[in-house]
Amino acid sequence: MQIGKKRKWLLCTSGYGMIIKPMVRNNICLNSHPAGCEKAVQNQIDYVRQNLAKEKDQIIAKESAPAGSPALVLVIGCSTGYGLSSRIAAAFGYCAVTVGVSFEKAGSSAKPGTPGWYNNRCFDAEAKKANLVSKTLNGDAFSNEMKAEAVKAIRETAAIAGIPAKTDLIVYSLASPVRTDPLTGITHRSVIKPIGEAFSGNTLDIMNGAITAASVEPATEDEIANTIKVMGGEDWKLWLEALDREGILAPAARTVGYSYIGPEFSWPIYKNGTLGHAKKDLESAAAEITGGGKATAWVSVNKALVTRASAVIPIFPFYVSVLYKVMKEKGIHEGCIEQIVRLYTERLYTKESTSDPASVPVDSEGRIRIDDLEMQEDVQLETIRRMELITAENVNELTDIAGFRHDFMEAHGFDVGGIDYEAEIGR
Repeated sequence: MQIGKKRKWLLCTSGYGMIIKPMVRNNICLNSHPAGCEKAVQNQIDYVRQNLAKEKDQIIAKESAPAGSPALVLVIGCSTGYGLSSRIAAAFGYCAVTVGVSFEKAGSSAKPGTPGWYNNRCFDAEAKKANLVSKTLNGDAFSNEMKAEAVKAIRETAAIAGIPAKTDLIVYSLASPVRTDPLTGITHRSVIKPIGEAFSGNTLDIMNGAITAASVEPATEDEIANTIKVMGGEDWKLWLEALDREGILAPAARTVGYSYIGPEFSWPIYKNGTLGHAKKDLESAAAEITGGGKATAWVSVNKALVTRASAVIPIFPFYVSVLYKVMKEKGIHEGCIEQIVRLYTERLYTKESTSDPASVPVDSEGRIRIDDLEMQEDVQLETIRRMELITAENVNELTDIAGFRHDFMEAHGFDVGGIDYEAEIGR
């Protein structure tokens, strides 16, 4: 039966469990499925074992990990998307000790927890089975207290693993919309808006395929500044300063933050908008970190993918659903885990770049580009051509809305193969 107004999305079948169905509003999923989240994490682990570690036996993989590969990794923003994949690839591909930081909510008797809560729980359980050392911290990554907790966790996990407490890879992958500055106590909120003039474009309802026009008014100066405070590079620098101050940066430490550029027609809302200004600040932070001599920092520009946050960016679902169709037809589509495995194996940890950071392939601005397949001229020309032809009648033919919807639902634990969604989930 259906229960309670606040719990209408949980169908309770007995006093001991519940059947969970997705609740989606305006391209936002408001719940998650624990078993589906955990199976999706296991699928990523399997991919890494097959394509990076090359071994199902983690002990054998550990013994054969290449010299110079990461040994002690901190992932800031570890629970979903690129951050989760970065942690999985480091642990199950290189047998690295990992410490993860994220802010997630556990489930209760009334509703499930956030997807990241179950992702983290599954990661730690699978790492333990594989005799890998890991620790996950839950809390505000922007705070000084969490930085202190992470330092403590790095020392503890290193001691357990019997390795020096020297972090050699720091992944910065936060996607929070809100940040409280630890120095001032002021809370800043980010916005996704153009700068200078309003932006209009088509967007797509991922559940029913309806095409609608979206219009966004330009950001104020305060909104621009706040978005930079939340999503720029200030906190990334504070993390590196905290690690250095505590003496737990490896001599050749590497750190990477994630960004996106996208096609030119999207620049008003992204590259030249508030998000783009924040990402420029992230690039400036990378230069400052590298210039400080304590670590080498890169911004990695990644492919457009479906995440919990990206689905609500104006025009993004419309563009990506067409992009998916084109890239899948060409056999070059990648998800988060494929992107990160390629980042590690073809950029950060090649035979040459493992010993020499200057050998990491970058563009003219010093950025790592693993959006290279998305930005191929043939891919972009065909994607734009199809976008101009799409109508309500042919949307399912010219787009991969089904693939977009699958990835969106999978990020919340739904539509994952091998899961019985009619089975009760224990509380």
